[in-house]
Amino acid sequence: MTPAEVIAEVRTLVQDERAPYRYSDAVLLRFLNQTVRRMAVLRPDLFTVVRNFTTTAGNAVQTLPSDAVRLVELYNIVGGDVLTEVNKNTLDQSYPGWRSAPAAQPVNYVRHVRSPTMFFLYPPPADGVVIVAEYAAVPTAYALGDTITAPSDGYAPMLVDGIVSLSQSIDDEHVSSGRAKLFGDSFAQGMEVSMRMQQLSDTDSGSLDPKQVV
Repeated sequence: MTPAEVIAEVRTLVQDERAPYRYSDAVLLRFLNQTVRRMAVLRPDLFTVVRNFTTTAGNAVQTLPSDAVRLVELYNIVGGDVLTEVNKNTLDQSYPGWRSAPAAQPVNYVRHVRSPTMFFLYPPPADGVVIVAEYAAVPTAYALGDTITAPSDGYAPMLVDGIVSLSQSIDDEHVSSGRAKLFGDSFAQGMEVSMRMQQLSDTDSGSLDPKQVV
């Protein structure tokens, strides 16, 4: 799936298939990238990547790269052991001075409850510590001929809905028709339903009733 293919579908829905177009490819491409960013906020799990993350030496507080939306998990030290997630209250009570401990190879990580892109390491990392991290990251802006890597092809209808909604919201000739709201609602509902299905299926039993699992 490429942006050009998505835009062709959008043009069919907004009846803009003959030149000169009401909406240029550049405008619809901008709407596509805006919709992708909206989807990344609503469904960050669709945009996960696993990358090496270079830590800031001596600092217990770490921040993911600027393209990150939300931390998913920290796996291990590159060339070292796994990192175990622990509760911040547990560390605070058992070792109140953990944030100022001497720098070394971390063994634990703690999520920052008020920031989805920040986390704590204990002990604070020594110089050169690199971590294998999984996090949701918004792709860089797509060009017309690029392959859309996230979201996957299965979310193309919602991507189309989002673009149509944005395009119709700026078109005075069609605002009164309710198309912008219609497609905006369809986009929002599609994202909500897909989240519910994901929550249902992503269980140890694969969405089966635990009594049916043998």
